[in-house]
Amino acid sequence: MTCAVLAAASNAWGTVLQRRAATSTPEAHSPLGLVGSLLRSPVWLGGILGVVGAALFQALALDFGSLAAVQPVFILELPLALLFGSLVFRVRVSRKAWGCVAAIFAGLAISLFSAAPSGGREQVPGMWWAPTIAVLGATVAALVLVGLRRPHGLARAAGLAAAAAVGNALTAALVKSAMHILSRHGATAFFLAWQTYGFALVGSFSIILLGYAMQGGPLIASQPALTLGDAVVSFCLGITLYAESPRHGMWLVPALFGVALLSYGVVTLSRTRCLAKCVDRDTAEEEHRAGRPAATAM
Repeated sequence: MTCAVLAAASNAWGTVLQRRAATSTPEAHSPLGLVGSLLRSPVWLGGILGVVGAALFQALALDFGSLAAVQPVFILELPLALLFGSLVFRVRVSRKAWGCVAAIFAGLAISLFSAAPSGGREQVPGMWWAPTIAVLGATVAALVLVGLRRPHGLARAAGLAAAAAVGNALTAALVKSAMHILSRHGATAFFLAWQTYGFALVGSFSIILLGYAMQGGPLIASQPALTLGDAVVSFCLGITLYAESPRHGMWLVPALFGVALLSYGVVTLSRTRCLAKCVDRDTAEEEHRAGRPAATAM
């Protein structure tokens, strides 16, 4: 669980640094010029190190912990990005945003403690992967099709972000399988395993989908679909693919309350302008170019 928290923090820090580098880099006349400018930026390189560190911490977390317990922890990336971004971009965080942060932390703690998924198999039987990939692939294709057919706005952003969330969940399941191969059979088996190339391919595609989602509409549509979608699909994959068992009975009551509290925090925080100034490139660029001090956002 510690590795999962470190992964969320590292990715949040890397995201904020990359946004900072993008807003402080002069406009380039070509993509290659922009890449060249960013490569010369220590801030941007620091952001890349943060993302790489997040991937390593995530792999370790999935190797030692259950999929249904580890992946939901990455929801913390959202409030952590706000906290880091408020320092980097000098954004004053509103009381409403602080309340959302508290709701997210409390909701996640309550839901994970109540569900407490445990047990499960170390490796997924080969015959289970084909139907899983087929179902999730069809789901991603349907969400992408719906999203791309919509005009710029809420539906387009939500559809594409939901597709990216499903891809992220499948990537995590493949990473867990590949890490088991690495820890039990060594590096040679790891690089010969199809799961290694599977998570690289699916993960890269999910990053592209997320980019389209961010361009397709406002943060209020893309962020909840991405954050909550990843957690829900990963939890389901942990139970079905890896046979992990959550608590039942009366534990469902506090677990559902925690999920509701967590969902409220994520959706409401995504509506605040202070979060947009911390993680949304376009908003941050507008503030930077205008030279205005960041105001308290509601």
